[in-house]
Amino acid sequence: MKLMDILRVKGTNVHCIAPGATVAEAVQKLVDHNIGSLVVREDMGPRLGRVLGIITERDILRTCACNKESFCERAVAEVMTKDVIVGTPYDSIDETMGLMTQHRIRHLPVMDGDELKGMISIGDVVKAHHHMAVVENHYLKSYIQS
Repeated sequence: MKLMDILRVKGTNVHCIAPGATVAEAVQKLVDHNIGSLVVREDMGPRLGRVLGIITERDILRTCACNKESFCERAVAEVMTKDVIVGTPYDSIDETMGLMTQHRIRHLPVMDGDELKGMISIGDVVKAHHHMAVVENHYLKSYIQS
């Protein structure tokens, strides 16, 4: 199973934010959509620009811990993760699980070249891995019983 298979089921909608938005705006967007990360894009107009980074709950907590008074007014660009680890639609579930575990990340933008194709969470990967195990188990039991 590949990441494109997860996206086919989950969908390709990715919540984004502009680099000039405030951390308070990012927090509100995370809460409104009940998500844990936002992709930071160059331009938030009808033609979205290139991916600049990602802002996660962890980035916000780090900022809060360092700047207790004024962290809400800081720009997303100041606190986002700039070196984004990404997957491709052609990556396997096992490769992705290893990548996310190795880098201790919970959200993985899926890119095909410069094009953002979707966002995968560790929960999506675990769910897909579990589904594959259940299907394999079913076929093995059917094979043994026949």
